[in-house]
Amino acid sequence: MGLKLETMNTAGQLKSDLPKSQTAESDQGCGRGAPQLALVIPCYNEQDVLPITLPVLNTKLSDLEKRGFITENSYILLVDDGSQDSTWPIVESSHSQYPTRVHGLKFSHNRGHQNALYAGLMEALSRGCDAAISMDADLQDDPDAIDAMVKEYAKGNDIVYGVRDNRDTDTVFKRSTADLFYKMMSWLGTDTIPNHADYRLMSRTTLKALSHYTEVNLFLRGIVPSLGFPHSKVYYKRGSRAAGESKYPLKKMMSFAVEGITSFSITPLRAITGIGLISVAVGIVILIYVLVSFFCGRAVAGWGSVMCSIWILGGLILSGIGVVGEYVGRIYLEVKHRPRYIVEERI
Repeated sequence: MGLKLETMNTAGQLKSDLPKSQTAESDQGCGRGAPQLALVIPCYNEQDVLPITLPVLNTKLSDLEKRGFITENSYILLVDDGSQDSTWPIVESSHSQYPTRVHGLKFSHNRGHQNALYAGLMEALSRGCDAAISMDADLQDDPDAIDAMVKEYAKGNDIVYGVRDNRDTDTVFKRSTADLFYKMMSWLGTDTIPNHADYRLMSRTTLKALSHYTEVNLFLRGIVPSLGFPHSKVYYKRGSRAAGESKYPLKKMMSFAVEGITSFSITPLRAITGIGLISVAVGIVILIYVLVSFFCGRAVAGWGSVMCSIWILGGLILSGIGVVGEYVGRIYLEVKHRPRYIVEERI
């Protein structure tokens, strides 16, 4: 099950826009040295795509090494998030063939994309990397954007965000819901980068800062911008999956959105208070109207208005309890102090 990493590539990949004739010193600008770079790749049931992804990323690292942009000991770190297929055997086989290039972590149980990503970044930090780039295993994140990210790192930026330049490949529903999500997060006061997922470069300094975040409910798209280090953006065109199926169906996307909102904002709780006060005000107005109607002799007995009031108020109460329950549930998970993940094997 070994993979030949040196020569394979995928059709249609954009070529780097950095001229190969440039030296590392002339292109990197501010004098920050070539980093030991770790590519952190969370994987969940990716047996179909890894034989395509690994050769592409290895070719990219080899090219950057030859041009002096990264050190020779840069590597790919694959985090197996409890896969049920042959993902881990592929990682093991690749590591056996290329022990200095391909490394891996294996979770004992599926713990979710954010935990797998965090574990990979912390592992890269513990191995002494100067910078880490996180990206998906499916090659939708254009590998050639790595060139520009390393260039921005050399200029002194500790965080470089990979931002989609358009969402033309998305369905109308996904595009509209994504826009709604970013607008909602902005309204709730959470600092996020629109059209940015988890394709980013982080320096060792920012990885150390990230290591102090111990919460169970991870939302890295909100945590990383809150670190406050010098940053820049690199725009790229997101492609289609090289193979396999998407690991983010609608249900997971909705859950992820709730995670982000409850992790960074208490605005929903305050909104419940506001709705409650409005409901009380409406109730007082209705009470005044009923009293005036009664004393004027125009009161008409009816159950319609009563039933409507019961249903509306009941719905508001249940919605309020639900929102409070989401926060209480998050608190419950945090106070238990259980580990985010358990690493079964490390290579």
